Amino acid sequence: MSAPTTNPPAAAVRPAAKSTDRPPAPVTPRPRALRLRAAGGTGVRYVLLLLVLVVTVGPFLWQLSTSLKGAGESVFGYPPQLLPSHPTLEHYAKAADTVPVFSYAFNSLLVAVGCATTNCLFGSLAGYALARMEFRGRKIAFGIFLATMIIPFESIMVSEFLMMRSLRLNDTLVGVMLPMAATGLSILLFRNAFLGLPKELEEAAILDGCGEWQRYWRIALPSVKGTIAVVAIFSFVFAWDDFLWPLIVLSDPENYTLTVGIQYLSGTFTNDQRVVAAGTMIAVVPLLVLFFTLQRFFFRGVGEGAVKG
Repeated sequence: MSAPTTNPPAAAVRPAAKSTDRPPAPVTPRPRALRLRAAGGTGVRYVLLLLVLVVTVGPFLWQLSTSLKGAGESVFGYPPQLLPSHPTLEHYAKAADTVPVFSYAFNSLLVAVGCATTNCLFGSLAGYALARMEFRGRKIAFGIFLATMIIPFESIMVSEFLMMRSLRLNDTLVGVMLPMAATGLSILLFRNAFLGLPKELEEAAILDGCGEWQRYWRIALPSVKGTIAVVAIFSFVFAWDDFLWPLIVLSDPENYTLTVGIQYLSGTFTNDQRVVAAGTMIAVVPLLVLFFTLQRFFFRGVGEGAVKG
């Protein structure tokens, strides 16, 4: 008679656990170190932004503070006093009584608006032709426009003055405006903006029977409103701030622009920097109003006219 068989215990028949060779988990930096590193990077960025703010906005705030300081307050004292103790507007009235500031500002406004208008018109026409039209010598023409951006004005101002004199436009506001009526920068911005438009728009306009002028005026130009704002702001600011060319071409004080006329304040009130600062503020305020009015279109237009590689 055979011996009874007995089942082995469950522990004996249980398969042995397989050993898995897993790589060790990567050692990550401690959360505190990450926080310190992020805080350090943020602090450096804020310090750099603060330095840029001081360099760009600081002179404007100092001029504004100087123009509002009373006669008894020190302008060059140490430590410098940014906020005037007794603000007053009498220096603005004195600047307006000394020179016809508002008449000069009106002359500058005419020149600046004229330059902004002509740059938007002629720059968009040239930019559209370079971007959308096929003709012989297009690349050469574009290269010539680019070359005008690197030519210093001092090297051509004598020839421009002789040209204005031969046209009998010296000592006129038209003579001030004409050399800045169309610039290479305006043409470049419009060209790149028109290049960014989809070709489907132009093809659809051709199928609808639109000619070249209609495609420019009704399709392309309304699509680059941001670039129009950028060109208008740049042209207005350049013409408003220009000093050397109006000083050369103008001789009649009645035709002076604001930048030229304010120089009388520096000569008459050499010891009173408050009046000079007031005249400077009168020249700067219109630019600030223009920029804050069109800033929404300005930042959109920077992307439209960006230079593409």
